[in-house]
Amino acid sequence: MTDAIRVEDLTVAYREKPVLWDVDANVPEGVMEAIVGPNGAGKSTLLKAILGLLPASAGTVSIFGGKLSDQRKRVAYVPQRSAVDWDFPTTVLDVVIMGSYGRLGWIRRPGKAERFAAMAALEKVGMHEFASRQISELSGGQQQRVFLARALIQEADLYFMDEPFQGVDATTERAIISLLRELRDEGKTLLVVHHDLQTVEEYFDRVLLLNVRAIASGPVKEVFTQENLRKTYGGRVAFFKEDEEDMDAIHS
Repeated sequence: MTDAIRVEDLTVAYREKPVLWDVDANVPEGVMEAIVGPNGAGKSTLLKAILGLLPASAGTVSIFGGKLSDQRKRVAYVPQRSAVDWDFPTTVLDVVIMGSYGRLGWIRRPGKAERFAAMAALEKVGMHEFASRQISELSGGQQQRVFLARALIQEADLYFMDEPFQGVDATTERAIISLLRELRDEGKTLLVVHHDLQTVEEYFDRVLLLNVRAIASGPVKEVFTQENLRKTYGGRVAFFKEDEEDMDAIHS
C-alpha cells in the first residue's frame, strides 16, 4: 500500500521549546487515521507542519511520494472552528465556493459549474437550505458542516481535519462520520485530530498516539491499547472500555 503521508524526523519548536520532537509517521492511502493525545501534545501543530503552515526545525514530509507543492491540489484542510473568523460578512454558499479557488486560481472567477458543485456539496452535508444565510448566523455544528462542504468541492484525495467533531451535537457528529466513511470508501485518505477516546475504535482504521513524540502508530486494533494510552497520557488513563471477557460474562 502506498503512503499518502510520510513524516520523518519532524521537529517543530516555538521559541526554542520543542512542540514536536523527532516525529516519524506514515499514513497509507485509503484509510481514516486519528491523531490522539493530551492537550499540548502537538496534534494541531503536526497537521499544520505537514501542510507547511508552520515551519519545521528539522525533518521531511512527503505527500503521495512527492513535495506538498506538487500535490497541493490533491489536499484539503478543515481547520478548527476556533481558528476561523465567523463574523466575516459572507454567505454560506460563498464560503463553500471558496473551496474551488485552488483549481481556478485567483484570476478566474467561479461560475455556474462552481455554484452547482457548491450547492451539491451543501446538500450532501444537509445545509443546502442555508445557502443564502450569513455564516455568522449558524450554530457551531452547522458551521462545521459548511466547512466540510467547502472541503468536498475541492475533490481532494487527502483530507486534513482538525477536531471536526468538537462542539457539535450527536446528530451532526453522526452525519460527519458517515460522510468521512463515504470518502474513505471512495479511496480518499483522512488524517483527523480527535479527542474522544471512546469513539476511536468505532470511527477509525488507524491511530497515531502523540505526546510531543510519536508514542505509537498503526492499525487501531494493534496500537490502541491501555499500555500505549498510559505512555501517551502519563499514568492511569480513565478510559472506558469493556473487554471481551466482561462482555461474555454479561451475556452468559
